[in-house]
Amino acid sequence: QGQLRESGGGLVQAGGSLNLTCATSGRMFRNNGLGWFRQAPGKEREFVAAISWRGEYKNYAESVKGRFTIARDNVQDKLYLRMNDLKPEDTAVYTCAAARGSSAATGRTGYTYWGLGTQVTVSS
Repeated sequence: QGQLRESGGGLVQAGGSLNLTCATSGRMFRNNGLGWFRQAPGKEREFVAAISWRGEYKNYAESVKGRFTIARDNVQDKLYLRMNDLKPEDTAVYTCAAARGSSAATGRTGYTYWGLGTQVTVSS
C-alpha cells in the first residue's frame, strides 16, 4: 500500500553533483528504515545508502562513502540523497525503498516497498 516516488535524476558531467528526493506516503514509513539502491545496465541492483527511522544510523556502500550523503525529514516524509563528485561508474537508475524494520538495512531482502526509480547519467 505504501508509495515511494523519486525525483532529481538527470545528466551531469563527471565531477558534478545531483540531489535526489524520495517522496513517501504521508506517515506510512515514518517508523521504517529507508534506503537508496541503484542498477546499472548489465548489473544487479546494488545498495547505495540507508538511514534508520530516527536518522541516528546511516550506512553507505564503500564505493560512495565520502561522496554521497543520505538524510530524511520525518515531518515532510521525504528521503534525500546528495551526490557529489559523480563518476561515470555512478550512472544507473536510482531507486528509493522502505525497509520492513526500523534499522538502516543494507541488503535488498530487508526492504519491502520500492519506488520506480530515476535515471542518473554521468558523462566522461
